[in-house]
Amino acid sequence: MSPSPSTLQRARQILDEAHGKLDRLRRIEPYLIDLSLRENPVGARIGQTLADKLAILPRLREFGFRNILLGTLDYSMPDELEVDDDFMIHLRDTGADLRGCFAFTDIGIAAPDGSFTPSPSQLKLRDYGVPNTLHEIYLSQAGREGLYDLDTLRRSVTASVAWLNANIRGDDGAPPRILINIVDGCDAFAEDPDTTCAMLALLAELPIEGVSMEDDRGTYLPFQVGAYVAVARSLLPPPLKLLVHLHAGGGFENASVIEALLNGADGAWGGLPKRAAIIGHASLGELIANLVRVGNPHMQGYRLDQLLPLATGLQVLDENEAVPDDLPILGRNAYRLPLSFFRQTAERFMDLVPEAIGGTYRYRVCPVVSDAAVIAGRLAEVTGRPAEGFPEAVLTQMIRLMRRELRQGLRIAYDEPDALLALHARAIASLREAAPPSSAAEDAAP
Repeated sequence: MSPSPSTLQRARQILDEAHGKLDRLRRIEPYLIDLSLRENPVGARIGQTLADKLAILPRLREFGFRNILLGTLDYSMPDELEVDDDFMIHLRDTGADLRGCFAFTDIGIAAPDGSFTPSPSQLKLRDYGVPNTLHEIYLSQAGREGLYDLDTLRRSVTASVAWLNANIRGDDGAPPRILINIVDGCDAFAEDPDTTCAMLALLAELPIEGVSMEDDRGTYLPFQVGAYVAVARSLLPPPLKLLVHLHAGGGFENASVIEALLNGADGAWGGLPKRAAIIGHASLGELIANLVRVGNPHMQGYRLDQLLPLATGLQVLDENEAVPDDLPILGRNAYRLPLSFFRQTAERFMDLVPEAIGGTYRYRVCPVVSDAAVIAGRLAEVTGRPAEGFPEAVLTQMIRLMRRELRQGLRIAYDEPDALLALHARAIASLREAAPPSSAAEDAAP
């Protein structure tokens, strides 16, 4: 039975809506602020030294980032300097080009009588010569506890923006670019949307670059993030920017950042690697790769051939251990094929070949599923010989032996080089034993 014309028309409408979303993702030129110098070290086992940061900064610029956050000017213990302070002091003292650079600051406090006390982080921003800031506030009840009430927040954010504009010299002498970061933005929307909308309306009247919102625990679903962004966008008309930062608590982060872009967000901030303050975040490396996936031409402004090696190299530096194998896009196994069927190709819609982001396909032997082409590819990696030099009969016998040995209760990691070479040898030996001396199988092994 064929579907009715009305059913087909509705199906086309649904698919057209999806195509429309893809078109929006292709056209967007996202406003990105790279935090590889701060976001990634926060949750890392080791972190970054001053020498590390001095080596990383030019690599981020070379990759193509125009907006780079240098660090956080600590709020809770400002008298105990961090590497971030040393880094910014060094850049200032050596006359480094700080155009496009940001630092995290928190607001000062405005008293009811109108007097204003800038925060230590604001004073450091001025003294270190950093031209732009992600200026943080908390809006939920839990976030504000011990910091300020709502009236104080309203007074203080207005006074803080005025102080920054009066005291900070921005890029090339222009006013500083100030993005108000609502650290608990999703919490605030969920808890009290009226108060949150009122705060956004207030921010829309201030002389700022825009607003950023976080899901700082990664617990909100993509459609919730999309709804919060859509509401915020309605209150923050262009040219005000609207950015997001989304953690990986529930595994929604990359879907959420795409949903945010589709609902009016201009971009995101985050580190290039996956590592973040908790267990990961919607990293800029993943976002850039996914925009390449949908054919966004603006991503060609980045050194895409360096995406994988740079992102993974930075995470290894911060952790002093390998990137988790099974991390999507950036992990070691993301482009190690266990079965030829899973190979992505440049010609197929929505596939992202590893070469597009500076990687190459490799192979991973899994005894339950790997086919002859995968085994040949892994043998080539291990031995240095061309994959086509391994006879099909030997490869097929290796598959048979893996199945038989697993049925016998043998648990062997065939992907390991020694185990793989031993399996290869057993396959050759078993073929020779089973065939007459004149058989072609006698000559199966090269």
